[in-house]
Amino acid sequence: MIFLFINEAKAFKISHEIFPASFEQLMTDLSKYRNIGIFAHVDAGKTTTTERILKLTGKIHKTGEVHDGESTTDFMEQEAERGITIQSAAITTFWDDHRMNIIDTPGHVDFTVEVYRSLKVLDGGIGVFCGSGGVEPQSETNWRYADESGVSRIIFVNKLDRLGADFLKVVDQVENVLGAKPLVMTLPIGTEDDFVGVVDLLTEKAYIWDDTGLPENYVVEDIPADMVEDCAMYREQLIETAVEVDDDLMMAYMEGEMPTMDQIKACIRKGTNELTFFPTYCGSAFKNKGIQLILDAVVDYLPSPTDVIPQDLTDEVGEPTGQKAIVSTEEPFRALAFKIMDDRFGALTFVRIYSGVLKKGDTILNSFTGKTERVGRMCEMEADERKELDSAQAGDIIAIVGMKNVQTGHTLCDPKNECTLEAMVFPEPVISIAVTPTDKGGAEKMGIAIGKMVAEDPTFVVQTDEETGQTILKGMGELHLDIKVDILKRTYNVDLEVGEPQVSYRETITKPVEDSYTHKKQSGGSGQFGKIDYRIKPGEQGSGFTFSSTVVGGNVPKEFFPAIEKGFAGMMNNGVLAGFPVLDVEIELYDGGFHAVDSSAVAFELAARGAFRQSIPKAGAQLLEPIMKVDVFTPDDHVGDVIGDLNRRRGMIAGQEAAGTGVRIKADVPLSEMFGYIGHLRTMTSGRGQFSMEFAHYAPCPNSVAEKVIEEEKERQAAKNK
Repeated sequence: MIFLFINEAKAFKISHEIFPASFEQLMTDLSKYRNIGIFAHVDAGKTTTTERILKLTGKIHKTGEVHDGESTTDFMEQEAERGITIQSAAITTFWDDHRMNIIDTPGHVDFTVEVYRSLKVLDGGIGVFCGSGGVEPQSETNWRYADESGVSRIIFVNKLDRLGADFLKVVDQVENVLGAKPLVMTLPIGTEDDFVGVVDLLTEKAYIWDDTGLPENYVVEDIPADMVEDCAMYREQLIETAVEVDDDLMMAYMEGEMPTMDQIKACIRKGTNELTFFPTYCGSAFKNKGIQLILDAVVDYLPSPTDVIPQDLTDEVGEPTGQKAIVSTEEPFRALAFKIMDDRFGALTFVRIYSGVLKKGDTILNSFTGKTERVGRMCEMEADERKELDSAQAGDIIAIVGMKNVQTGHTLCDPKNECTLEAMVFPEPVISIAVTPTDKGGAEKMGIAIGKMVAEDPTFVVQTDEETGQTILKGMGELHLDIKVDILKRTYNVDLEVGEPQVSYRETITKPVEDSYTHKKQSGGSGQFGKIDYRIKPGEQGSGFTFSSTVVGGNVPKEFFPAIEKGFAGMMNNGVLAGFPVLDVEIELYDGGFHAVDSSAVAFELAARGAFRQSIPKAGAQLLEPIMKVDVFTPDDHVGDVIGDLNRRRGMIAGQEAAGTGVRIKADVPLSEMFGYIGHLRTMTSGRGQFSMEFAHYAPCPNSVAEKVIEEEKERQAAKNK
């Protein structure tokens, strides 16, 4: 392969001069499309990598730096200030006549939903890993999401100019921590401050950049003499691994016949698309070293929309129908709304078009609501800018302006060919705060703002406490809610009083109970009567509420079963200990009685409600608390302090391992003990410690903690009732 560098001027020419002339041809050539996401742990360099890609492809002419708050895709005030990505941003660019729809995603665990829903609509991805930090906590979560979504990936080990950077160590971590098979495509020339370039193992050429930091200032040379042996070994491993996906080529290779460059690249593409292995590159995005090879790898190895397994079509309850969403412009229109955003231009609905063609003025059906809408305006997104479109086709990621009643995960389709694409499932919030506007005018503004924010973020849940009038915001973590409050205050100008964070506790039962309950009411005229005999027992963890009936002989007519189930299910939101939702309960109706005149669905529903209140206390009601999977990085000399502190927080240490310039400690810790932890950790580690956490599971509260929580909740309820 001859590596052809397209410099900035040439890339600009391709994007702005040649492209319009061949626009119609390119629009129908799906093999030229690449829908990719860039994802990684916080601070691994995703956004910086995106900026370099946009600069190289001629999309932007001045590189914006994250630390200056000027990056293209981090356009929110909060993103610029904090130097982190909060919401995914989409942008379209071109490289070597290929169209790339790129989504830059957040790294912080509180905004994982942005990664999840982006991966659901992408065909490929670039997993960015820090050369010194390696495979970090959020890297694992994102990798798992990508596996679940079947997204092909290439790996970019970034920041090899950093102290402690070690490319081969990160390669080992990918294999051992993620259980993935990295296919080493490049090797670094030099380490840390001496990192100057990379060797492309396929072409057996060295790419060496000068110190100007400009991506076009490099030379192509022979492999440095001290690397020839290592490069030969890794190239042999590369070819051996690649040809394993083609039996005929493998047999020929074993008999001494060397495959051609095109054959090797075809094997790498096949293995990448089948998730057999992951082409692995290295470089430094900040220093503009190695990005061209990443762009070539996206074109050469990541799939086009037609290369991926078509998504399943489902029925109304989410069961596969056996049909597939074939990616083709000849098929009926099908698209998935994966993100809602309200910006200065109005409400935007981001959609991935799986099949068909969409034109301005078309009428489309929302299969979830059963309502049709006319497409007034649609656009191609360029971060917070946009370019108006007249039409779009299968493979495109676009935004439609002014859609009504569309939410994340809804399917949009041709009204004559109704269908439902596989839905998205989002995690439940684990933390909440109460907010109250400081003036009456603020209440109306807050209501409008929150309505828009809830539509944008499926993990942001809002409830109103009807007795106190307080608004309860629920989210995935302290940072998540902190950002939401900041947006309310600054973007929507709502003055708020914010309460302390509250943990979302749950309740369950610990032992089986067999019981009977009769609801009987006589007040003149027709009365109410419903008798049920039932068994209540603990369910499997994560099973929620399950109801079954083994009634024989018609003692309880079948038409009342749904009412009984509804009665029990309705009580699951209010436990008997402190009113928290109840988890993992199985209820079996095995007998009962009815009255020919007085029995009704309402009577049996009320009987079930009374039965719940009567029997749950007998079944050993227990309080559950959310347990977080915590991953802490600390310098070596503070390991003992950090572990001791986690133990005091009722944490269970799950393990520890060396991580570049320190140690990573993994633990399971109750959420209630983790408020304000980042400040405490920084104090303990002289500002060098970092941590991330995500929800793991619910576990029983110790009695001492449970008693305190129940008492506080009862006091809070009593105060509300005054």
